[in-house]
Order: sequence, then C-alpha cells, then structure tokens
Amino acid sequence: MNSGIANHGGTVNVNHSAVGPNATYHASGRSSRPERLAALGIITMKPLETQAVRDELGLVPTRAAGLHFHEGTVDGMRVAALQTLAQGNRSVIMACQNLQRIFNPPVIVLTGIAGGIHKDVELDDVVIATSVIYYDLRKLTPDGTRHRSDEKPSAAHVVNAVNHFFVDKGEPAAISGFRVHGSPIGSGEAVIAEEESEIVRHLQAYNDKVLAVDMEAGGFTQAFYEQAGDHTAQGWVVVRGISDHAGADRHYGHHEPAARNAAVAVRKLMPYLQLD
Repeated sequence: MNSGIANHGGTVNVNHSAVGPNATYHASGRSSRPERLAALGIITMKPLETQAVRDELGLVPTRAAGLHFHEGTVDGMRVAALQTLAQGNRSVIMACQNLQRIFNPPVIVLTGIAGGIHKDVELDDVVIATSVIYYDLRKLTPDGTRHRSDEKPSAAHVVNAVNHFFVDKGEPAAISGFRVHGSPIGSGEAVIAEEESEIVRHLQAYNDKVLAVDMEAGGFTQAFYEQAGDHTAQGWVVVRGISDHAGADRHYGHHEPAARNAAVAVRKLMPYLQLD
C-alpha cells in the first residue's frame, strides 16, 4: 500500500495537518471561535439613542474594521455599542452581524425608543422584551388583510436572567422616577400613527400583553434565529423607552427622555446579563 503526497512541477504547503497511515494531529489549544472582545453588545438606531447609551455607560468613540463604535468597561463588563446606518429591520441585521464579527459579545441589547399601544404603559416608561412578534407577515384578500405574525423568544438563559431582574426589582420596576415593564413587543416596517389601526388591533388580539411597537426588533431577532448553530451568540434583549402612543398626535417632546430612560434600564439590567 502506498501513501503520501505526490506533486509534479509545483509547490505544496501543508499546515496543521498529518499525513500517512494512523497519523494524528493535536492542536495546541486553538479554537475556531473568535476571541471574545466584549461581554455585551448594544445596538441603537438614532443619534439621541446613541448619545443616551454613551453618556449613561461612559463609553468612548473607537474605530474597528472601518466602523465607528463606542466602547467602555462598566463594573468590569466590557461593552461595545454600534448605531445602525438606518432605521428598520434590514439595517439592524447588518449591525448585529458587525458587532458579532468584530467584538463577539454573547448577548446583544437593542435599545432606543418605541411607541406604546397599551393603557398600562405611559410616556417615558421602559419596556424590556425577551419575545418579539413580527407583524408584517400578511395575506391580502378581497375581504381585507389577514395578518400572520411570527413570534420569536430569546434564549432560555437570557429570559431567566431578565426574569431574575424583575424578581429583584419588582414588576413594574420603579427606577429613577420611571417604570420598567416586562412584556413582548410588536415589530414591523410600518410607522403606526393611529391608535386603533388594524396592526394594533391584530397585536392586541394576538397577545393582550404587548405594550409597545418598534421597527427593528423583528430583523434583530431574525438575525439570531438564522445563526442558531453559532454558539458564540447566546441571546438578545430589547429595551425600549416609550416616546409616544403610536397615534396621530405623535410628537418628539419625549424622544430624549425615553431614550435616556432606556439607557438607564440597560445599565441596571447589565449585571444580570453577565453570562460567560
């Protein structure tokens, strides 16, 4: 029996390999998993949301792989934050992938502002969600629109961590003069400017505990779902400050305090998200 490598008129490079009968190769502790450079990733969509996170967590600007991030260490926990290029589900997917590719955090938090759609949530309150209902799946028929929502939960150990936060703080939690609720949120591409819109009615019929809607969480959770085999990404959380009631009287007066309260809630939640 012959074995080996034959080459005619060229070169052969063999690296980290073994050749021959019964050959074995022992790697020197190397792993295919990228180095963990942050314990927590944060994604924002608007400058005022980024500013709120930067100021509350004491992050500083940095550049990596040609992109602008904010980095810092909060109570020994390394944090990397990235703002999306645009609003909506598509841009947040790329932001999520860039954070994971460069900093490899086990948990990513999506934070910023959202519209409230429930009587139990007030302006400047914060909603923490570990379940997102994507409402834009629908069928158009002669009798009207039939919505087909798709709900995705975060990983069980992240849900457990958020539950523990509410066990310690109460629900709703009272933090720095505002309330923090735990509930699912709805997500889709539509800007909702009618409190009694068919989307709001659909979400309330689907789950009467849905307190808020946004335009990014659906794509954010889909990014995690489609890379379920990559065990470096362990889970996600959505933290949203309520800036309006998703009605025709939407205004911008509460955008800044809602974004700031969301950042404060992220800061309070961080110790519970140290999963590594």
